[in-house]
Amino acid sequence: MADTAAVPEVRQLDSIIVRFAGDSGDGMQLTGDRFTNASAVFGNDLSTLPEFPAEIRAPQGTLAGVSAFQVQVSDHDITTPGDAPNVLIAMNPAALKKELHRLEPGGTIIVNEDAFEDRNLAKAGYDETPLEDGSLDAYTMFKVPMTSLTKEVCKDIGVKPRDAERSKNFFALGLVSWLYTRPVEPTLDWIKAKFGRQELVAAANTAAFNAGHAFGETAEYFDVTYEVRPAKLQPGVYTNINGNTALSWGLIAAGQLAKLPIFLGSYPITPASDILHELSKHKNFGVRTLQAEDEIAAVGSALGAAYGGHLGITATSGPGIALKGETIGLAVSLELPLIVIDIQRGGPSTGLPTKTEASDLLMAMYGRHGESPIPIVAAYTASQCFHAAIEAARIALKYRTPVMLLSDGYLANGTEPWRLPDVESLDEIDVQFATATNAVDAEGNAVFHPYVRDPETLARPWAIPGTPELMHRIGGIEKEDGTGNISYDPENHQRMTDLRAAKIAGIANDIPPTMMAGDVDDADLLVLGWGSTWGSITSGMKRARAEGNKVAHAHLTHINPFPADLGDVLARYPRVIVPEMNMGQLSKLVRAEFLVDATAVTKVKGQPFTAAEIHEAILENIDD
Repeated sequence: MADTAAVPEVRQLDSIIVRFAGDSGDGMQLTGDRFTNASAVFGNDLSTLPEFPAEIRAPQGTLAGVSAFQVQVSDHDITTPGDAPNVLIAMNPAALKKELHRLEPGGTIIVNEDAFEDRNLAKAGYDETPLEDGSLDAYTMFKVPMTSLTKEVCKDIGVKPRDAERSKNFFALGLVSWLYTRPVEPTLDWIKAKFGRQELVAAANTAAFNAGHAFGETAEYFDVTYEVRPAKLQPGVYTNINGNTALSWGLIAAGQLAKLPIFLGSYPITPASDILHELSKHKNFGVRTLQAEDEIAAVGSALGAAYGGHLGITATSGPGIALKGETIGLAVSLELPLIVIDIQRGGPSTGLPTKTEASDLLMAMYGRHGESPIPIVAAYTASQCFHAAIEAARIALKYRTPVMLLSDGYLANGTEPWRLPDVESLDEIDVQFATATNAVDAEGNAVFHPYVRDPETLARPWAIPGTPELMHRIGGIEKEDGTGNISYDPENHQRMTDLRAAKIAGIANDIPPTMMAGDVDDADLLVLGWGSTWGSITSGMKRARAEGNKVAHAHLTHINPFPADLGDVLARYPRVIVPEMNMGQLSKLVRAEFLVDATAVTKVKGQPFTAAEIHEAILENIDD
């Protein structure tokens, strides 16, 4: 009887963390995205962390050119892409060298051994191949000739060797899909839809994917495969979404809820450009987009659209916020609704353009000329960017003010499953344009005064230019309260400054109480967070509480003004730590505002906090 290949054991896992790494031309983002999509279709919960080289095209085969994609897939609710990968797929020596330190002790390495030639080894800084020198003995390593096998299977379909080599990422995807029991249909269907008009490209990618899958089945390298069962999620319709897409959809929803056309004036900048790309697809929802010649023109056009009765939006990153500062100050003076989106990245200047950071908070608070307070709303997960955008629009429209909406590169590019909300459950945003005169002049004539305020919100009326009898003047010079006439009177300037500040402060009465979790009533330590630290804080706190520690978590979506109860919340706990991807900006604000001894826990490495880092910070501060 002929020998038959042994059937690998299928081992059940509650989660896996996979990291794909290769040259920026190796298609690692695409590979990770397709693995993620297949896992989403399978029903897993997931969280991703794409990481890009800082240069548009770093030298091929170098450490600077490594592109990576990490995804955690689980059968239960998760909030981070995982601390340490269980498996690293390294497409070349540079990827192995740069990413190996992340791998868990004893983890699995799958390498494209064809890439470990002398030239590539030298570029990565290896004197000899690590595949043979024993330096990887602490790991489980599988050496797979991905490039040559891809060329071989593409040869019979008429694909040239150089073109075939581009499909080696799909070979890796097929192999890993087999190893972790991922469904193949979503990937094959996607290849057909994506490359249907390029027959040879579609054929090469399909052949490479199938070859990688078959290699796993037949090569007898692996005696175990792994399966992560679907997560128990709430019933509903789900999509896999990243933060920039969710934020864009939230802006569209806000326009529909307010019954206003929306206008985005934007200048391309990493990592905010995808908002312009996404919104430009949705003209059917009354969306108008302008790719301006620079950041100043972008915000100017958005403010002009707001003056004309649109929901005006501009999107950028930190350097763009610096350039927009004068026009944002003008929006404060004009008291017009404007959404200013800042997808934060590492700085200063160009800094780390493809890496995440959350160091623009103080600029959002104070980065304008004069006393010019504006509300600040911060998203905290990729999918929650949708609701954060709606909230920013609600505040801007109701209070006639520019609003800063903060996200960051981690949220912008990271993905997670999102249950589509019931559209009927979203509250409408009531917008009332001025249609009639509101004052009488010295001669007894009915006139329109643009700074007559609503007694509850202190918002001024919003009159669309061209409305009969509502002609009025706007501009950057200080205006007289009520009439809107130019005024240099010192008492009037004090009054207008006070009114603008009071309007923003009053928003505290119109936002929810501080979001709390954990041992709210009797914690020994409070973790105060904002923005994308939510996921790592949630996971780190869970670990600390499982060890018997009493820990509470307060997370801020509204940072200016703070929730009305925040002072009382902070006063309840003997110790407060504030994890931030900056050098302690929120901690400075809460120490100044509430006189609490808040301890900053800081990280500025271009990467989000891990759950382990938060867990360690909690234990250190509880034990002090």
